[in-house]
Amino acid sequence: MKTVLETRQAWIRGLFPDGIPRLWCPLLTHYGPDGAIDFGRMEAHLDAISPWVGGYLIPGSTGDGWELDEEETLRVTEFALAQVRRRGARLLIGVLRGKTADVQKTLSGLLEITGIPKGKAGEEKTARAWGKLGVAGFTVCPPAGNTLTQADIEAGLSAILDRGLPTALYQLPQVTESEVAPETFARLVAKYPRIVFFKDSSGGDRIAASDVDKGGVFLVRGAEGDYARWLREADGLYDGFLLSTANCFARELSKVVKGMETDNERTAVMLSRRLTDTINEVFTIVRPLRSGNAFTNANKAMDHFLAFGPKADVDRGPMLHAKERIPGDILAATREVLRRHALLPVKGYLV
Repeated sequence: MKTVLETRQAWIRGLFPDGIPRLWCPLLTHYGPDGAIDFGRMEAHLDAISPWVGGYLIPGSTGDGWELDEEETLRVTEFALAQVRRRGARLLIGVLRGKTADVQKTLSGLLEITGIPKGKAGEEKTARAWGKLGVAGFTVCPPAGNTLTQADIEAGLSAILDRGLPTALYQLPQVTESEVAPETFARLVAKYPRIVFFKDSSGGDRIAASDVDKGGVFLVRGAEGDYARWLREADGLYDGFLLSTANCFARELSKVVKGMETDNERTAVMLSRRLTDTINEVFTIVRPLRSGNAFTNANKAMDHFLAFGPKADVDRGPMLHAKERIPGDILAATREVLRRHALLPVKGYLV
């Protein structure tokens, strides 16, 4: 009988026959003037970043996964499934809900549209079936609430993991006000072999920095900044990245990863610092916005110029899920930051 580690490894081989991508993107959800999801705009965005991104989380926090209703979530996921299959990429499907019961409800609807074959088969054969459809698993956060104990969090996650689906655990206390402790993570990983992925956007990196057994789970960092130093090649804590800013700087972030892989550390570190300075400034600029979240707002502001170029109309800014546009003064300030750091394109990908 296979051990939990052997079963997890079989799933990883089946889901990722060419290896797990090291750079992932939680794709932005774009909206038209009426607030409806603009799938044509999303496809154009994918065209622009797909040469450098091997995997996507859709819908993630940056893609308004916490704000999308059930119908919107299904439609965005259907779009994502078609896109990753066409592009040969991998998809983590976001199931971002605060209560376990709501996660279960959304998850049931999402399973209906994946096309995953039902019936029992060997672990690796079953994983290959998922992999052929481009699906790497479902992404869930711990249940939300700042009064939850670790026993509560473990019980909520176990109820979802008991379904036997390939799963990515997502640490995001900025939204959930709860956090999986390293010891809880270790117990879940030791029990559930289909936990294959872990994303931490907390900035605290408690699990990655702990000495608990990670059980061969692929660890990606979602917090922004100082990218080069977090990779294994720099004796860092993570196998890769799942970054909101891959929406805007996929090529540059890919160069950071490649630079570390090829011992071109000096170039990777210099580029990492430039990206860090840019992103810190833009995140500060969007802080006054009351709608959306910082990940979404900063990337939509930057993507506006990457899409439409330096002359992009700041008075017709990108639409947020709340059906409000990002104001012109925030966009103008963002453009200046991109210009100063030599990240403003000569021509946008939609021009």
